[in-house]
Amino acid sequence: MPGSCVSRVSLVAACCALLLALLPWLADAFGDPYLVTLFSRILIYALAAVSLDLIIGYGGMVSLGHAAFVGSGAYVVAILAFHLQEGAPLFGGFLDIQANDQALLVWPLAVVISALLAALIGAISLRTRGMQFIMITLAFAQMLYYLFVSLEGYGGDDGISLWSRSRLPGLDLADNVNFYYVCLASLLLFLWLMRRLVYSRFGRVVRGTRENQPRMESLGFPVYRYQLAAFTIAGAGAGLAGVLLANQNEFVSPGLLHWTHSGELIVMVLLGGMGTLLGPVFGAAALLLMEELLSAYTEHWMFFLGPFLILVVLFAKRGIYGWICGGGDGHG
Repeated sequence: MPGSCVSRVSLVAACCALLLALLPWLADAFGDPYLVTLFSRILIYALAAVSLDLIIGYGGMVSLGHAAFVGSGAYVVAILAFHLQEGAPLFGGFLDIQANDQALLVWPLAVVISALLAALIGAISLRTRGMQFIMITLAFAQMLYYLFVSLEGYGGDDGISLWSRSRLPGLDLADNVNFYYVCLASLLLFLWLMRRLVYSRFGRVVRGTRENQPRMESLGFPVYRYQLAAFTIAGAGAGLAGVLLANQNEFVSPGLLHWTHSGELIVMVLLGGMGTLLGPVFGAAALLLMEELLSAYTEHWMFFLGPFLILVVLFAKRGIYGWICGGGDGHG
């Protein structure tokens, strides 16, 4: 039943939120501070997966180029940090713009640039459907990937190393626990915003477009504009994930933009459950924990991922979310 499904998911989500809130203390109690770093990574990828779920699960827009927005957000942070470290002016001094590492300035800028890039790519890609849409998003992502590979001034294929994380007034992000809570707060805020969005009139139109686009068009809805707005918002969320990823690793490379990175995000969405919001969070945690545990025993850990995905598809109608629901069809 949908009601019991919502109750079970709410209970699991509440338990997970409590564990995440207490994680730094638990890690300290078990004498394993690496858990804080691992779960910071899980929270960041969960944020990227939730943003992708907006366009795949709710909008029916299967994109193989979502990593482009993650990478663009990361590169904005890295490029500004690079110029600050080197003392070199941006754009060769052509514009009076100084490099900066202040999170309150750099992070919103990175999110806006990722959103604008998504709007540009979406404006072209959304004029196609189905396989053509998948391929054109893949093509744009690969174009950006090879663009950054070719930028030798920014490390080319070797990427950019950051001397330190961004600076946030009143909070030392160099402390892994502080950074963890920033990641947790970012994910929770984004989930809240996405929940408000998908259950608004805007979200209903986007979901209706996924179900029957010609009918929505015949009802007079500007479907293209709704889809483009959703694609842009998803790009902004991915850009924020890229910002956090750059700060966690203190390193950025073109690999963040590669299509295989987009594939990993799709696997997280499918594993957790499309069109559920919370599902991609479960999917990101399951995939990254499997990688962490299995890679300790074999470098071919992905060999075991295939059978696991098959079992999820066969026995959990909507991924891990559907398994929690007991096969129910409730929405997150």
